[in-house]
Amino acid sequence: MSTVPEEFKYSAEHEWIGTTADAQVVRVGITDFAQDALGEVVYVEHPEVGASVAAGDVVGEVESTKSVSDIFAPVAGEIVAVNADLDENPGAVNSAPYAAGWLFEIKLAESAGTDSLLSAEDYKKQVG
Repeated sequence: MSTVPEEFKYSAEHEWIGTTADAQVVRVGITDFAQDALGEVVYVEHPEVGASVAAGDVVGEVESTKSVSDIFAPVAGEIVAVNADLDENPGAVNSAPYAAGWLFEIKLAESAGTDSLLSAEDYKKQVG
């Protein structure tokens, strides 16, 4: 069974959303379930810092030894940071998907769409 931390919210597309020290900024990554399905991650294409995104927009890609998968913005806002450490260590997405393997941070728009995110319990039901 995949790890699904209770403190995060989740998108139907297998991204997690966690809080940061700034209440207006959330950290985003892919779930343990998603990284396991992808296999060994070998490259992460980051979104552009400063870009405005809508919930559901494709903002980057994760490439693994099995496939290439789109990364979606789970909420609307502005990309304010990317995890540049993944350039040298993309495997962190596999080894620590909820910690060192985070992908990017978004400053939430006024109508960010956080209400449509799944709780940990609902996400667990989705992935079985």
